[in-house]
Amino acid sequence: MKIFLVAIMALAMLAIPVAAQVGGKRNQGGGEGPKGPVGPKVDEKAYKAALERIPEPKEKYDPWGGVAPAAPTAAKKK
Repeated sequence: MKIFLVAIMALAMLAIPVAAQVGGKRNQGGGEGPKGPVGPKVDEKAYKAALERIPEPKEKYDPWGGVAPAAPTAAKKK
């Protein structure tokens, strides 16, 4: 009987997170609300102006620059 009770409790503990994830259709976001589309309105002109204000980098970005040692520029021969 004790093993049966432990098995039921283990199944109940596994079911709790599943119920929280499948919770319902309340907060699914997106779509249209009663007064029109929900979400921020995108202003294309302001977006393009903001992109133009971003300065161009002087040198190409190297994401692995600090990890790997720099390759030798010229091999020294004797």
